[in-house]
Amino acid sequence: MEPPQPSPSALTRKISRDHRVDALRGLALLMMLVDHVPDDLLNRITIRNFGFADAAEIFVMLAGYASYLAYGRLIDREGWKTGIHRILARCLKLYLYQTGMTLVFVWTVRQWRHYQPLPEYTIEPQLAHGYSWLWRILTFDALPSYLNILPLYVVLLALFPLIYWILKRSLWLLVALSVGIWAIANLDPHLTIPNWLDPSGWYLNPFGWQFLYILGILGAVWAAKNNGDLPYRPWAKALCLAYLAGAFVLCFPYEYWHVPFLRIFPAPPNMGKSTLAIWRLLDIMAIFYLVQSSAALRRISADRIGQSLALLGRNSLEVFACSTVLDLLGRLMFASFGINLWEQLVMNVVGLGLTYALAIPLDRVRQRARAARASSRSAAPATPASE
Repeated sequence: MEPPQPSPSALTRKISRDHRVDALRGLALLMMLVDHVPDDLLNRITIRNFGFADAAEIFVMLAGYASYLAYGRLIDREGWKTGIHRILARCLKLYLYQTGMTLVFVWTVRQWRHYQPLPEYTIEPQLAHGYSWLWRILTFDALPSYLNILPLYVVLLALFPLIYWILKRSLWLLVALSVGIWAIANLDPHLTIPNWLDPSGWYLNPFGWQFLYILGILGAVWAAKNNGDLPYRPWAKALCLAYLAGAFVLCFPYEYWHVPFLRIFPAPPNMGKSTLAIWRLLDIMAIFYLVQSSAALRRISADRIGQSLALLGRNSLEVFACSTVLDLLGRLMFASFGINLWEQLVMNVVGLGLTYALAIPLDRVRQRARAARASSRSAAPATPASE
């Protein structure tokens, strides 16, 4: 199945908001909320237990999809200067959220230790004392565990103008460059950005993960030619389902659920997340195709259940920041007071409740702002046609 070359009309065509994208992103945010607390029982039912990929891959691929819709159309409509200015403003906002979360992370752990003993792994030893690490945090030279996806997004989004410039000239050149960089990163894991806290470098290696981001962009280009849908092909659906079924058989945690093993051969030896191994890449591509080519899921995403997830997806940055802080508090609670069913119940109910308590008013503000912009555009006097 060959991706089509984007024509100028396709690149500038306005696409109505696809609730599947927001709903899938919202689902990924919920999975991150429980996955980042290793002892949370709910993370036993997230996709990382049933395939090669996890919520991070969903998040990054949809970031590429959304970047094309938000900034590609903006560049075509208002020019490169406006598009780059908007991208830089978004990058700055992401940077401030990342820095703020990291400082809250370190301060919270240090204060907690005044009252409750904590194991060393709750914070990297380099961050435990003093403030000589501060400049490393500010320059992304130090990325603590669970705080590594926003810096990746900042790098990829900052590169979007270059990516889009290449895309408008040659889709296949963009694909060739992206595949080549991804392949080199997988062959040589030393091709990465240094991380003061980890000799292996950034956990989510931008040289590998850029391919997934660009695939999201190409998916948006393709969907633009088909009213926001990826073209439905029965053979492609069957192939994706077969791959996901095989991944399920290989990755399912049989030991945890105490059920008979169904693996007829071992899982692939290299399933590295850092450089986005091929198995992970194919896994998330299959999921993305099945979702974005499904008319049924498009309808479901617009109903009450779908909109409850899309609510989170439309406010993903704020929801992610809130979830990250809640995850930290959950890990500290379990480390200090142990794990029991009641603590699990309270933590998950409170975490979910606070997440929606943040997203609901944010979404109302967003909808009012959008309505105001639409009203101002409709009220603006028409520009006389040039003679």
